[in-house]
Amino acid sequence: MSYSLTIEPIGEQIDVEEGQTILQAALRQGVWLPFACGHGTCATCKIQVVEGDVDIGEASPFALMDSERDEGKVLACCATLQSDAVIEADIDVDDDFEGYPVEDYVATVTRIVTLSPTIKGVHLKLVRPMTFQAGQYINLVLPGIEGSRAFSLANPPSRADEVELHIRLVEGGAATTHVHQQLEVGDQLGLSGPYGQYFVRRSQPGDLIFIAGGSGLSSPQAMILDLLEHGDTRQMTLFQGARNRDELYNRELFEQLAAKHSNFTYVPALSQADDDADWAGFRGYVHEAAKEHFAGRFAGNKAYLCGPPPMIDSAISALMQGRLFERDIFMERFFTAADGAEETTRSALFKKI
Repeated sequence: MSYSLTIEPIGEQIDVEEGQTILQAALRQGVWLPFACGHGTCATCKIQVVEGDVDIGEASPFALMDSERDEGKVLACCATLQSDAVIEADIDVDDDFEGYPVEDYVATVTRIVTLSPTIKGVHLKLVRPMTFQAGQYINLVLPGIEGSRAFSLANPPSRADEVELHIRLVEGGAATTHVHQQLEVGDQLGLSGPYGQYFVRRSQPGDLIFIAGGSGLSSPQAMILDLLEHGDTRQMTLFQGARNRDELYNRELFEQLAAKHSNFTYVPALSQADDDADWAGFRGYVHEAAKEHFAGRFAGNKAYLCGPPPMIDSAISALMQGRLFERDIFMERFFTAADGAEETTRSALFKKI
């Protein structure tokens, strides 16, 4: 059984299956409602019910207060329809966003690579191609693990029949432990995607700065590969941060790209290199490497950040001190339980894993 949902002010009409959330139905039909956590805790997907019966689901009382419930507001990520309905949503999609509908896929593990002591590179072959924008992510279903887990795509859209993921082991995380200890080549997995609105704004002028930490390298890697494949002539600089040389993965790839493309510069930074006498690169945090490279002046650039919250916060502070405005900075934060926050607070990208 399904219900008809009209989304105002755009006048879009979609079908919502019984038990399916409004957000799930919208994303799968190419309507990108604003959302972040995806699990009823952040209030980003708050919408107004104009007509019809809607079950609010398991919305957090902090994200959806009693007074708002009385006014007919619901969270799209939790709410399900009980009848045909009309809602009002604040839809403000970037002109560069392609808005590909979310679909389900089946994939086979073709390769598992140890990228660092804590990060595995997982390569999957899709039964059919997936159209996506570089920087987006997928939700991965693992055997014996309840629910799905989300990971950024590290491969460019030109490799549409493949999925490359960089998966960091999270202490106590059932999904990442399965990937690191049990996943094998030949295993068949289900996934859905693409999700997210983290992508390069191609229509916006300015050179590009990428700042990545840990497995947050995945999205910038996909973005850079895609831009270079399409002959983008803007100057691009990647700052990759890690604690030590063992954690600085894919360094050779980016050194090769820098040697091949005059408009691409690669700057690795190690925050704990005191005992590494042979390290000739930058010693310190990745945002400090960016400040030194640009002499503290970032105006005229667009910055794309991806990594753990402390790195993101430090990078934002450095960039804004260097005269880069908030509108010029785009980011993805990687939250884990170790950060003292649920991973669901990211951008519907990472549940606690």
